[in-house]
Amino acid sequence: MTVYVDNFRVPARVGKITGRWSHLFVAPGDDLGELHAFATAIGLRRAWFQDKRPLPHYDVTDSKRHQAIAAGAVAISWKETGRFASQARSHD
Repeated sequence: MTVYVDNFRVPARVGKITGRWSHLFVAPGDDLGELHAFATAIGLRRAWFQDKRPLPHYDVTDSKRHQAIAAGAVAISWKETGRFASQARSHD
């Protein structure tokens, strides 16, 4: 299974963390359990998972984005994330 991380990098403050945020996710229909395992392996908490349709995901800062890529996540553009979201909508 492939885990993806996009380059959205939207500036935001979440709690005490100010940074640029991107999305970590799997393709629609893929196993969310494997996404959770990957997220745990790079230090993300399960509580941070956003079970939002059309594309459930974790928001990640730039440092976690780089860590995800180093751990094997595939870097994609935020436009490609939009295509995944459209694909997910068409299957709902």
